[in-house]
Amino acid sequence: MTGRLMLLDTASLYFRAYFGVPDSVRAPDGTPVNAVRGLLDFIDRLVQDHRPAKLVACMDADWRPQWRVDLIPTYKAHRVAEEHEGAPDTEEVPDTLTPQVPVIEAVLDAVGIARVGVADYEADDVIGTFTARADGPVDIVTGDRDLYQLVDDARGIRVLYPLKGVGTLQLTDEAVLREKYGVDGPGYADLALLRGDPSDGLPGVPGIGEKTAAKLLAEFGDLAGIMAAVDDPKAKLTPSQRKRLTEARPYVAVAPKVVRVADDVPLPDVDTTLPRTPRDPAGLEALAARWGLGGSLQRLLTTLGE
Repeated sequence: MTGRLMLLDTASLYFRAYFGVPDSVRAPDGTPVNAVRGLLDFIDRLVQDHRPAKLVACMDADWRPQWRVDLIPTYKAHRVAEEHEGAPDTEEVPDTLTPQVPVIEAVLDAVGIARVGVADYEADDVIGTFTARADGPVDIVTGDRDLYQLVDDARGIRVLYPLKGVGTLQLTDEAVLREKYGVDGPGYADLALLRGDPSDGLPGVPGIGEKTAAKLLAEFGDLAGIMAAVDDPKAKLTPSQRKRLTEARPYVAVAPKVVRVADDVPLPDVDTTLPRTPRDPAGLEALAARWGLGGSLQRLLTTLGE
């Protein structure tokens, strides 16, 4: 055992499982369980390959928190299927995936894998807070590059980014970030803020793409340094860059709180130790029979028991 804490961006992984495993994988009553079984296979492989001592399945209690929308109204707006007054909006999710999420949650609970979601926060924020509090190395498993901002070699924090399933992972450390983007972990948040991210509805600074953002960060250190340069006539900014950054001041003022993951989420007190035996064997047996979890669940239980 390495003593590592492994944090799963659970929704990111079950989305990948859903699209990676054919929907012909079904329960005895014909209900698709491809996301359920695919996620169990993912977790089995992750535990086999990386042997974490602790594991948390981090959940989106709110995939589009109102406090982020208040700052940038376009935040994830294109992914809203249904708006709700005084409650989280419904995310556009494939019809046959939505019913599988409660099954995933029930199975994780019965196995005894810690599962944490906190009202008004995304899974990213739960991951950010667990990472901030960790007293040892952390592996973050996600298909979302936003979490690259947490990479920190000095603390042993890296992102395992699935390239194909979870059998082929990009172990993302500072060397990988510098090679691909020219920044370190905190620099990645500034880079994402400047270039924008259409998948999250973040507009970015018009005319500042990824390469220009990386050059500006290399020149001026961080976002604060870049904005200070806008006010310095001697700073090496082109007239168009100065103009665009000046016009983007209202966005730049609020975007850091939206783009940077929270590290102060009120986490519940949970046992994150990787279970060796199921927490609820009878409940798990009933779930396995009801949903036809077969070899996927059995392989995971065997791996956990080793």
